[in-house]
Amino acid sequence: MSADASTTSGTPPPDRSKTGSDKGGATAQEMSVAVVGGGLAGLAAACALAEAGYRVTLLERRPYLGGRASSYEHPGTGEVVDNCQHVLLGCCTNLRDFYRRIGVEDKIRWYRGLVFVEPGGRQSVIEAGGLPAPLHASWSFLRASFLSVGDKLAIARAMLALAGELPADNAPPFSAWLREHGQTARAVERFWKPVLVSALNEDLERISSHYAALVFRDSFLKSAPAGEMGLPAVPLTELYDAAGDYIRARGGEVRMRVGVQSFVPDHRDVRLSIGGTEERFDAAVLAVPFQVLGAMLPNDAAGGELRKFLERFETSPITGVHLWFDREISDLDHAVLLERTIQWMFHKSRIHGRAGEGSYVELVVSSSKELVDKSRQEILDLALKELGEFFPAVREAKVLKATVIKEVHATYAPLPGTDAHRPAQVTPWPRVFLAGDYTQTGWPATMEGAVRSGYLAAEALAGKKFIVPDMAARGLMALVG
Repeated sequence: MSADASTTSGTPPPDRSKTGSDKGGATAQEMSVAVVGGGLAGLAAACALAEAGYRVTLLERRPYLGGRASSYEHPGTGEVVDNCQHVLLGCCTNLRDFYRRIGVEDKIRWYRGLVFVEPGGRQSVIEAGGLPAPLHASWSFLRASFLSVGDKLAIARAMLALAGELPADNAPPFSAWLREHGQTARAVERFWKPVLVSALNEDLERISSHYAALVFRDSFLKSAPAGEMGLPAVPLTELYDAAGDYIRARGGEVRMRVGVQSFVPDHRDVRLSIGGTEERFDAAVLAVPFQVLGAMLPNDAAGGELRKFLERFETSPITGVHLWFDREISDLDHAVLLERTIQWMFHKSRIHGRAGEGSYVELVVSSSKELVDKSRQEILDLALKELGEFFPAVREAKVLKATVIKEVHATYAPLPGTDAHRPAQVTPWPRVFLAGDYTQTGWPATMEGAVRSGYLAAEALAGKKFIVPDMAARGLMALVG
């Protein structure tokens, strides 16, 4: 969404006259920039600014980089685990640019299709064929056994509607859109729900129709390459350690286990409170979760106004179940699991190139509100029972290790009308900028949205273009616009 649109909806207006060029004649090499937060948004901003010649100091409170997209040695298992499975799509142009920038694009394994598995084990694959977009997956869709002919006709009609103009962000939720467009109960349960709840981490009754439509148009309809799925072939922090190396190689500094409590802005510099001491920087990019930002804001009028907008955000949880088996339970690398609590299976041992060494799988439950208050053992019992319904080998396999990771505040909830509260990267303070997937990016809470926010913050500070254009539509979709 443009800055003008956000201003009319009530978001604190950006003061563009005091950004980018308001450096007091200093060159980029003379300007010190603090980037607070080592998640994807902060790393993207820091790498872009380091490339542009700024003296970057990245400050991260954890002992590792990646934020919510990180990995660490789990104390209970001794294994390196991702805090949650992260997936990228071909249409994620800025995330892919970021991976190219830091030299890790070869650590992503790409897949052309999705495997849908029903309880009982029957599998259906939807993948691109030789027809032009948006018909490229038509043949596999028609052959898929998990949907009836009536389900497929309803989905096809809805897809045709999604190829046009996107619904407004303040339109009724996507569940109402599906009812309006005549979707069958099975089409909703077996097609729309698995894809969208996983992509947007919220229930269909609460998802913005605008962003639901954006997900399907940009990934399913635009082109075959746009819908390809990428999975990291290494633990997540191995990807983002490369970003730290990229910053250091360009004269920057990466400081771990450093928390920033507050900031004091003025027209000349920004002073950060770090562990009881104050450090001065010429500019700062605050790339922290909105809950953390709210606690950091100064107690002035601008801080109070921004805090009111941040308080309107809600969060949604994700739960990951990690299981290590003594044998291989499936020859699939990944699968969408239908009509059960667990939604996806990611066969990490295969994805990481260790097929045949038993099975290490991660099961993902997005928008996992019903699991937040359940115990570890309750979740493990449920997951193992359900997994055995899809893959019979689980019933004979021995569980060697297991753990459950709950991200209670994993993402902001993409509720209808939320765009009106998303702040711009430019703030009322001339040398303070915001980055984070909750800011105005035009994307929901995804890795792509986080990288876009970092690039946009860097653009606002440096006056240089970093954002990569969206993937162009192909085939018949190119005629739609």
